Amino acid sequence: MKDTPVPAPDAGPRRPGAAALTALGLGAAPLSPADASPHSFPDGGSWRTEVPSVEGPEALGVVLKESARLDVPVHRVSQGSGVWMLSDAEITEMVEGCAERDIELCLFTGPRGTWDTGASVRTDSGGAGLRSRGHDALAGCVEDALRATGLGVKCLLVADEGVLWTLHRLRGQGVLPADTTFKVSALIGPVNPASYAVFEQLGADSINIPSDLTLAQFTEIRRVSRAPMDLYIEAPDDLGGFVRMYEVAELIRRGAPLYLKFGLSRAPGIYPYGQHLRELALATAKERVRRGRLALDLLARHGADGDMAALGTRLPGPLNRFEISS
Repeated sequence: MKDTPVPAPDAGPRRPGAAALTALGLGAAPLSPADASPHSFPDGGSWRTEVPSVEGPEALGVVLKESARLDVPVHRVSQGSGVWMLSDAEITEMVEGCAERDIELCLFTGPRGTWDTGASVRTDSGGAGLRSRGHDALAGCVEDALRATGLGVKCLLVADEGVLWTLHRLRGQGVLPADTTFKVSALIGPVNPASYAVFEQLGADSINIPSDLTLAQFTEIRRVSRAPMDLYIEAPDDLGGFVRMYEVAELIRRGAPLYLKFGLSRAPGIYPYGQHLRELALATAKERVRRGRLALDLLARHGADGDMAALGTRLPGPLNRFEISS
């Protein structure tokens, strides 16, 4: 039997099944350098990692334990229920736990449409969706931001353009710490280059994009913005349930700088979290870390696990902003 050809050591990362398919005359078209992102994180790294839906100190403890056991590097953990669903003591415990491992903690800001009294969000059209309805909801998000940063949280998740711009202005005025970063929720993620660039200009430091965007659309976005992307490699069911593990290397190549988010499909929702969902939250937190190990193993097998940003890094580098008038 003829041996399957093996790529030369200097051929760079291999693509899934490349040698076997090429031997059968089914090889893929060559990758175009023009599709590659020219951007990176400030230290030159192409990708960071994130474990989402870490809803409290106990779930964080599970993530920290599992990431150490499975050797999964973690740059950021994020929470989805909101600052207002955590006590000061719980936030402080999470801040301290993340600081011990030099991991960024990101908490969601305030009231949003899905939990508000507005009926439109429950219609087929979805109405205003996750946006913050009225002055009171905006004020709640600001209150959450002030409280969280006062307790040491350095990253805030937002799901409303007005909230983002307001918090960015407060950051510019020094009301929020200058090193606070803002992350745009996947639930309002932009789907074209122009909208992506607008979020960057409004103050976003990383931007979730929907997990169903095509590879070509990644490249289109990178032609207009270098703001870091956040992407569910495996998306929750309410975001489509997509699993894109075999595309991770190409997603990094086109989307850098990119946060790889280890989500979980086929799992019940846990927002807003409380002790009545404890067992589910802990079990899914553990499995998210395992999913991360699977994605990283795949990258390693393909020789594409290089260029990870240094652990402990969190800032995005210089970004384009709208001018803030006095």
